[in-house]
Amino acid sequence: MEVKESAIAYSKQKISIEEYLEMENAALEKHEYYKGEVFAMSGAKLPHIKITGNLFSELKNKLKGKKCQPYGNDLRIHIPSNTLFTYPDISVICGEVITRNNDEYNALNPTVIIEVLSKSTKNYDRGEKFKLYRDIKTLKEYILIDSESLHIEVFRLNEKNHWELEEYNDANGSVEIKAINENILIADIYENVSFYKEV
Repeated sequence: MEVKESAIAYSKQKISIEEYLEMENAALEKHEYYKGEVFAMSGAKLPHIKITGNLFSELKNKLKGKKCQPYGNDLRIHIPSNTLFTYPDISVICGEVITRNNDEYNALNPTVIIEVLSKSTKNYDRGEKFKLYRDIKTLKEYILIDSESLHIEVFRLNEKNHWELEEYNDANGSVEIKAINENILIADIYENVSFYKEV
């Protein structure tokens, strides 16, 4: 999903979290919330959609029957410490899903978050959004997948609780997701994506 400028309907004044949730539950499109501001989220281009679908399918198959489960961009993630409400492309949650006030809408405890990068969102996803995501105490890996070229970035928490980056560019390789002890073939992630055929 791509984030637009502040949503016109809400841009005249800052609103509370409860007002946002009430509006969001009645809305036809998704919105991000941060510190009183609301941002509309637009649809994505075909490569973005294919990559997200491919990876979600792979994760769903590999994690079937296991304690960690993947969720698509209908699952809203909330970070109480910085107020963010957002919809990652894919989240993986291990064990019970903990939600805000047990509301079954706003998940608090993702182990892995995956964002598929678009031209308009890549700087936000790599910068400010990653900074906000780092406030999630359960988060172990943050994965960014380029939708315009074959490039994957995996940020992992190491044993010293510092974030380390590993990059993947090999069309014949695989991506290791250590937090869930799984490897995903890059060819499967980029299957049927137009530029991948040129590699």
